[in-house]
Amino acid sequence: MNKLDHKNTIPRYSFIALVVALLALIVLGKALYTMTAKRDYWMKVADQQKRDSVPLPQTRGNILSCDGQLMASSLPEYSMFMDFQVGGEKKDSLWNEKLDSICMGLAQIFPDKTAEQFREDLEKGHDKQSRHWPIYKKRVTYNLFSEVKKLPVFNLPPNAGGFHYEKNNARSRPFGTLAGRTIGAMYGRKDTARFGLELSYDSVLRGTPGIAHSRKVRNKMLPLTDKAPINGEDIVTTIDVKIQDIAEKAVVDEMREVDANVGVAIVMEVATGDVKAIVNMERCEDGTYQEMQSHAVSDLMEPGSVFKTASIMVALDDGVVDTTYKVNTGGGVYPMHGREMRDHNWRRGGYGTLSVPQIIQNSSNIGTSVIIDKFYGNEPEKFVQGLYRIGIAEDLHIPLVGAAKPRIRMPEKDEHGIYTNWSKTTLPWMSIGYETMVPPISTVTFYNAIANDGRMMRPRFVKQVMREGKVVREYPPQVIKEHICKESTLGKVRRMLEQVVSKGTGKKAKSTKFTVAGKTGTAQVAKGKLGYKSGVMNYLLSFVGYFPAEAPRYSCIVCLQKTGLPASGGMSAEVFHNISEGVMAHDIKLDVADAHDDYSSDVPDVKAGDMESAEKVLGLLGLAVAQGWQHDTDGIWGIASRTTKGVKMEKAPAYENGIMPDVTGMGARDAVYAIERRGVITRILGRGKVISQSLTAGHHIARGDTCVLRLE
Repeated sequence: MNKLDHKNTIPRYSFIALVVALLALIVLGKALYTMTAKRDYWMKVADQQKRDSVPLPQTRGNILSCDGQLMASSLPEYSMFMDFQVGGEKKDSLWNEKLDSICMGLAQIFPDKTAEQFREDLEKGHDKQSRHWPIYKKRVTYNLFSEVKKLPVFNLPPNAGGFHYEKNNARSRPFGTLAGRTIGAMYGRKDTARFGLELSYDSVLRGTPGIAHSRKVRNKMLPLTDKAPINGEDIVTTIDVKIQDIAEKAVVDEMREVDANVGVAIVMEVATGDVKAIVNMERCEDGTYQEMQSHAVSDLMEPGSVFKTASIMVALDDGVVDTTYKVNTGGGVYPMHGREMRDHNWRRGGYGTLSVPQIIQNSSNIGTSVIIDKFYGNEPEKFVQGLYRIGIAEDLHIPLVGAAKPRIRMPEKDEHGIYTNWSKTTLPWMSIGYETMVPPISTVTFYNAIANDGRMMRPRFVKQVMREGKVVREYPPQVIKEHICKESTLGKVRRMLEQVVSKGTGKKAKSTKFTVAGKTGTAQVAKGKLGYKSGVMNYLLSFVGYFPAEAPRYSCIVCLQKTGLPASGGMSAEVFHNISEGVMAHDIKLDVADAHDDYSSDVPDVKAGDMESAEKVLGLLGLAVAQGWQHDTDGIWGIASRTTKGVKMEKAPAYENGIMPDVTGMGARDAVYAIERRGVITRILGRGKVISQSLTAGHHIARGDTCVLRLE
């Protein structure tokens, strides 16, 4: 029995073992085949089922004005694509049926391309069976993206229709080009800072991207976050939007008036060194004015007569002269080591004998250069050391790419005691602002120190770093020099600068509302190797000073570069006048009761527009308001009229989104909001309230419409 069983069992086990061995060999062979010949195919299949190390984009931090208004912010933009391989025959048949509707819809959303061009482009992607074919080659805003998603096929789920997108953060500037070179800009698709504070504080603003992976479960890719992104921090600048706007308008208006090529203005807060406004306007070939370079911090040019204040300060501080010292300037032409030194009125006979205050008041080249040459001619290094001592040559470490530090040459001698980089004429011409290179930011910082009782402050552009509304880092004001000169010297210089404006060359900077102190400057600009003898002359026209002179709050410099005559520092003084009066009008807050007299009304004139906001303000003033709507109504727009007891408000007619509203009587802010929320581009002419609109009320709005508002 056992022998019989043994004979029957062994062959069966042998057969089974053979089959198992053959199956193992087949499995092993298949595995080897898959690992070698089919490796690339299966790796692609695996990649479709999972995604590892997917970057999660972070949001770049905001750049804010000194009072928290957005000057640069990140908003989402979308790149749209089509996957022609998903959806199968059902999607393909729907695509062929709806292609004309899709192309016509795209052409309406993006008028720069026709429906035929969209059709040709999309058919090319369909023929290639592309999985990532761009529908429109530019990034689009969320509103346009939403419109595209409503089109046929694009409104299907991604795995059914093939429409998918990439979301990116784009930099938006709510105030347009205001302070453009200072705020900076980005390379859009690279998300890389180009210049300005965007670049200088890139490490703060950028943040850190996150990491995620995804797995395909039931035909859906489920995202799984490994490391959450860290959004960038916000920086609070010292820029005041209103002062910046005042300065830019004043500079551009004067540039048009005098046909200037470049206009620069810097407004600085005296006590802190905060840069409240910085303008770098340049005339373009098409006649427009834009900020192309950071002239205010990078232009190394001979400053001209605004440098005379520094020269006289050194002489007064060293005690070689006092305010009673006099110089005979003759008829306006003076021989200076083989060259002629001239005053600007030499054709009219010159100034004759001048005291030190009169030298500054009349901006006498001869008076300044004679003093410096007489007392420092044999020891010029002592004068240059004095310039370094008072801070005019200080490296300010401006946090903007391209910023330059002053270049004031120090005399050097060889082993025989002979000057190697100096001539007899160097010192006289240096004393009046030639043979030196000082950027406008350094000049205004020096004058700011004069206004600040001799305390020199480092120009400050950023004062805080914030995260989620909380301050995480402070940049306090920094003192460069506690005292730029003796207290007695400072008092003399300040009195002289007041006289420049009250009865000297700076009269155009004068205000009837407050006192101003400052200095004019006119310098010829050398043209490279041609020097100053190249035909038509270029000029740098400057005025730098501070206001109010008795209790300085702001310092300001204005520089204009222009070709040919007429050219005088008074042109810049006029810009200074407009800026200073605009700043003081914006800055001074008076009690409304102070404005009352027998001829004035206690009830203010209320513009049309947002009546709820007006009602709140009038309530704070204690004025009665009569209105005809319920308080729980949201967003009331209307008109207001004065009554003997208060203000009467009436609700304006409501307009649908596609209809142009009536904005006459409104202020600029309300009018722009009411129009642009309907997709219309707005252009503003003038100031005050709207007196006319180019698109009349009731006009049916079309894509790309522009409405010009005229204000008075």
